[in-house]
Amino acid sequence: MSHFLKEHIQEIVTLSDDEFEIIQSFFVKKRFRKRQFLIQEHQHVHEIFLIEKGILKSSFIDTTGKEHILQFAASNWWISDFAAFFKQESSSLAVDCIEDTEVYSIAYEDLNILCSKVPVMEHFFRVKSNFGYVALQQRILSLMSKSAKERYEDFIKQYPGFKDHIPKQLIASYLGVSRETLSRLY
Repeated sequence: MSHFLKEHIQEIVTLSDDEFEIIQSFFVKKRFRKRQFLIQEHQHVHEIFLIEKGILKSSFIDTTGKEHILQFAASNWWISDFAAFFKQESSSLAVDCIEDTEVYSIAYEDLNILCSKVPVMEHFFRVKSNFGYVALQQRILSLMSKSAKERYEDFIKQYPGFKDHIPKQLIASYLGVSRETLSRLY
């Protein structure tokens, strides 16, 4: 039985042991190496991932070849190309590992079956989706209205300890600044 998975879900909903046994049967534990992709651009997205260990990023490459990072994620966070997952389309994002990673994945079809078998999971995923929407809104507003220094300070607050585990080039991309500008902010 996965203690991590159960604790993660029980942060939002209460589960009986029988319910958790059902829930657990829908998740698959996977391991990925540093620089390995969970999702590549233009790939059909079948899964979403709960991170137990490691740091990942979601990003896309623009027409000039520049990488734009939408999100970093670590333990207790969910990651995927959510638009592609929920619309069952090809991905516009890539998700890859910044360090060795362990995740729990659940497939689109299994997510729907799970929510019908254990209705409290519908509430769990709605709350998680709402938190994700709020975080995305805050990120967009930050990019639109804050200085590079303020965005860096927000990054440090949102991702404590990440600056020592993520290359400066990736942090600069996430903040929308050059590596040189980031060096001045350090």
